Amino acid sequence: MSEFLDLEFQDGVRMPWNVLPGTKSDAANCVIPISVIYTPLKPLPPTVPLLPYSPLRCRNCRSVINPFAIVDFSSANKIWICSFCLQRNYFPPHFQSISDQNLPGELYPQCTTIEYETSATNQKPQVGSSNVFLIVVDTCVIEEELSFLKSALLQVLGMIPENCLIGLITFGTYIQVHELGFSQIPKVHVFKGSKEVTKDQVLEQMGFFGKRPRPTTGVIAGVRDGLSQESISRFLLPASDCEFVLSSILEELQKDPWPVPSNQRASRCTGTALSVAAHLLGLCVPGSGARIMAFLGGPSTEGPGTIVSKNLSEPMRSHKDLDKDSAPHYHKAVKFYEELSRQLVHQGHVLDVFACALDQVGIAELKVAVEKTGGLVVLAESFGHSVFKDSLSRVVQSGDHDLGLSSNGIFEISCSKDIKIQGIIGPCASLEKKGPVCSETVIGQGNTTAWKLCGLDKTTSLCLIFDVVKKEISDAVAQSVNNQFYFQFLTYYQHGSGQMRLRVTTLPRRWVAGPGSKEELISGFDQEAAAVVMARQVSIKMENEVVYSSSFFMLSWLQGNLFIHLVLEQGQCYENFVVCFGLSNCVRNHLSLT
Repeated sequence: MSEFLDLEFQDGVRMPWNVLPGTKSDAANCVIPISVIYTPLKPLPPTVPLLPYSPLRCRNCRSVINPFAIVDFSSANKIWICSFCLQRNYFPPHFQSISDQNLPGELYPQCTTIEYETSATNQKPQVGSSNVFLIVVDTCVIEEELSFLKSALLQVLGMIPENCLIGLITFGTYIQVHELGFSQIPKVHVFKGSKEVTKDQVLEQMGFFGKRPRPTTGVIAGVRDGLSQESISRFLLPASDCEFVLSSILEELQKDPWPVPSNQRASRCTGTALSVAAHLLGLCVPGSGARIMAFLGGPSTEGPGTIVSKNLSEPMRSHKDLDKDSAPHYHKAVKFYEELSRQLVHQGHVLDVFACALDQVGIAELKVAVEKTGGLVVLAESFGHSVFKDSLSRVVQSGDHDLGLSSNGIFEISCSKDIKIQGIIGPCASLEKKGPVCSETVIGQGNTTAWKLCGLDKTTSLCLIFDVVKKEISDAVAQSVNNQFYFQFLTYYQHGSGQMRLRVTTLPRRWVAGPGSKEELISGFDQEAAAVVMARQVSIKMENEVVYSSSFFMLSWLQGNLFIHLVLEQGQCYENFVVCFGLSNCVRNHLSLT
């Protein structure tokens, strides 16, 4: 096991089964699935180079050249043979000087993970070339909380890199989109919060075309589709250019002026404000890394996404209400945020939520948009709490405490034959790219070989579930055939510097079948990785397959499948696995009865 654990620092990979069962029936007997825990942006060792060119790809299966490819240096036109499909590929002219003593970086044996820089960094802060932060502020809070929030935002403005673009939206009963490029007189565009706002309404009301005629056909998004740089720069400006204007607006920001009757809640149009923010980013910076940072101080009571009415006589929905399906606004709000999440995924943008309130703010409804886009959720009791302040500063600052935030990623998988992909459990969304390696069994985000990662950082981890489809073979054949499997993970992403990069990780593993295979499987079993995989499976089952009242079903599923399997078949330590799995004392006592 030590050899596989050491590879985690190089490849960011942990697998419960580091030696794979060689047949479908053997894999079915393994209750813990064939799976991989992969951290796409785990910091690379300093010995791994950043290659300043595009990768070589197999003309058949499109996998990237790697150290396990077979290279023929003796032929007149040097060729390499793909390790996945055995396709013969020619090297391009600029690779003709390579030899067994002069290898390119991607063929070094230790470079099983390599990174390519697919585009140069833009030196000037242009729209779409850098990260974008669109700040969305809830003003329906008490004066003290608003003061804490303004203080925190003013503090982090100085931490944001100068080439990052910033925008500002405030909301209460109405939504105000602030123009930062017009410093002489404060100027805002106001939208009514009780009605859903469309993209066309945002385009028309905010005057993106000015006196020029609007195109009659095609999708209008970004400079390339008809919008002028000047119109976009009114709302999104580099931090170095708008710091003074933005600081002035925040310092003068007041609590929502609309009166609130004593028997009602404040009129807060959270859903409409987030929708306007998504439309604005979709118009100005489509397909570029951008984050909506929403600062919420209470529940949404107005317009789409409402979770409770304004009347205080209607209580906030509780966990019991969700369990009994008696929350009147829940399903309609979830449907709205599901549509919002699809829009954000299509645009490649992230939703972060900073919820600071003693009351609920509706994370149960909002979470689908946060999860699908890989966003962050910070919960605290007050905007003056250190948890909120420290978390906010960690998002924007660089240096030793940098989270390594990246954006607009696409994750793809290639693998050897006889193994198929069931799906991924993690902060991603399916791109519905079907292929022959897609399994009929779906777990999490399945039926595809590519996923969208709108937001990811150096700790983001994905749980990949696979299905062995190799049929039964005789023991003699098992000893004679090639027993190597290969996985390849490709992660395209926009680095914090604005570069587009591609990280490629290629893993070799072997499968075993026949007599003695059980001992080899056990010798390569990673107990900690298995605990993480099972925890993710339980989590997704609890959310998608059973209701909260059926928690006993989950206990029975764990008891009957996981622990009996480990204790009786693999001889693993039951107590250690329970501790590693992180079960509570009551669950531990319940399971110890078996």
